[in-house]
Amino acid sequence: MPTDQERLGNEKYVQLTTYRRSGRAVATPVWVARHGTELVVWAERTSGKVKRIRAGSRVELTACDATGRKVRGPTVPGRARLLDQDETDTVRGLIRAKYGILGALGIYGSMLRGGKQRTIGIAITLDGQDPGGDDPDRDDPGAPGNSREPGSN
Repeated sequence: MPTDQERLGNEKYVQLTTYRRSGRAVATPVWVARHGTELVVWAERTSGKVKRIRAGSRVELTACDATGRKVRGPTVPGRARLLDQDETDTVRGLIRAKYGILGALGIYGSMLRGGKQRTIGIAITLDGQDPGGDDPDRDDPGAPGNSREPGSN
């Protein structure tokens, strides 16, 4: 039986739920790829989901369709962190590899509109998945590298 990370990483779309400071959930369908023990997604740097992740790393993922309306399977909680430019380049490559021409066109179109700085990668560690270390700050959403863009502390 596949793990949640394998199952969600193999989906074409997942619904990424982030949380406002008020606690209200906001769900958005996104492309997803697997990278080691994490799932990665790609978003515009100024998007609401990125702002919400900066404020708090708690997220949930559910398999869905392109509109995000038809969800299926269990919802899995996790923690998100924003990636630096080199890691974001890796995410772009993973998205291109998984989604083929559509992924390449999406990335190319975004770069035409604003260059590489327009987007940012997001890595998600599902609850119960150890990203590879015993880091006491890992569950602290305010700890550097957990929910804030590098250099934003």
